[in-house]
Amino acid sequence: MQDSEWSRGLAMSADGKGQIGHVGGIHLRLLAERTGLTGALSGALRRQGFHPLHDRGQVLVDLATAITLGATCIRDIRLLEHQRAVIGPVASFPTVWRALKEVDERALRRIERARAAVRRHVWKILADRPEGFPEVAVDGVALTGWTVIDTDGSLVLAPSEKDGAHGTYKGTYGHHVFVAVCDNTGEELAQLLHRGNTTANDTGVNIDLLTRAVTQLPWWRRQKILVRVDGAGFSRDLLRWIASAGGRRSPTFRWEYSTGWAFTDREQAAVEQADRRGLWQQATNADGEPREDAFVADLTGLLGDLSAWPAHHKVIARKEPLHPRHLKDASAYEVAKGMRYQTFATNTRHGQAQFLDARHRKHARIEPKIRDQKASGMRLLPSREMPVNTAWLTATAIACDLRAWLQLLALDGELAKATPKTLRYRILHVPARLVRGQRRRRLRLPASWPWADAIVRAFHRIQALPRPT
Repeated sequence: MQDSEWSRGLAMSADGKGQIGHVGGIHLRLLAERTGLTGALSGALRRQGFHPLHDRGQVLVDLATAITLGATCIRDIRLLEHQRAVIGPVASFPTVWRALKEVDERALRRIERARAAVRRHVWKILADRPEGFPEVAVDGVALTGWTVIDTDGSLVLAPSEKDGAHGTYKGTYGHHVFVAVCDNTGEELAQLLHRGNTTANDTGVNIDLLTRAVTQLPWWRRQKILVRVDGAGFSRDLLRWIASAGGRRSPTFRWEYSTGWAFTDREQAAVEQADRRGLWQQATNADGEPREDAFVADLTGLLGDLSAWPAHHKVIARKEPLHPRHLKDASAYEVAKGMRYQTFATNTRHGQAQFLDARHRKHARIEPKIRDQKASGMRLLPSREMPVNTAWLTATAIACDLRAWLQLLALDGELAKATPKTLRYRILHVPARLVRGQRRRRLRLPASWPWADAIVRAFHRIQALPRPT
């Protein structure tokens, strides 16, 4: 069989010079430097009398950069080795391993404080933009001033010899990772690694997660917080803690929750009363338009005594036709009715049931974010030791922040909302040629690359960021 026209005379060799791959790693490393993240982490991990060849803060930033580029294990730090001509020497795999082993509980707390300080600076930059700080919108209405935190748990499979690995409720074996994400910015505020048999509604774990998440927020975004939790994660004590603003007594703090609610016989009886009384109202879709065959109703007054729950506690139900993909998990009542019923609870005082339902349904946006995190290093824990795996998860959280800041501060349009996979393909994995001249170094991107201008524009925007004071 003859070669086709395009491949005739084509050859390949590995002797190119001046080529730099994954040029987006330069953006991420520069972004960490300009926002003050590298310096803050260096200060957090500095130890008296210990002067390593590779600064530990820079090592952690480089690892987060590699994870953002697609690394899924510590050994993938080699992704940055071919950028030596631009960024200088990069820590080796054993050095990165030792750096993670050095991160104990006290170092983790210092890293959290460093991340919070840098986040204050970044959020100040966002607030000072002409478009202002990103606000979450529901039905086209912005929740101005509200910081929305979504929490969820995810199981990470692991062999039995790993510290903390245990049988899970799904019959698998591994760890339980709890994550808190800011829906305003897409940043991962906090993450906790626990044994696989830790229940999703463990009150202590969830309060610890939210406490760490709130600590990451600047003070001016802590007054009005909406916490969204799925039905597997809520508990009465957790909702009381949220409603009390974490035990704060100042009236300036107004924290609300929107959480999944169990559909039991009591809720079924309330739904039947709603049917008889005609209490159902048309539900809305993402853009605020009525959604056909979907309805919501406030069941609070039909559920009897709810005084044990926080003030203004209300329960809202949603019903829609039972889709075949939900049939295996449907109850006998849902199968008989041919409808799927979902209930959620909130302590929001005002707002129509349709709006509150649409607001709660946006909690589902945390699921693709966790899926992206699993594809960015969270799926495979690298060590048998729990502390090393905890430090690795911290690096994946920093990687999530870097990706979010890149999109918020340096990219426009669809690139500012692109998934990590799309971002890598279009921006991060592009090669460039390193050219030296006139005492300067210049990275030259392929002129034919469709997103070359966006990459150059992002680089200049990062360079222009104000440094922290």
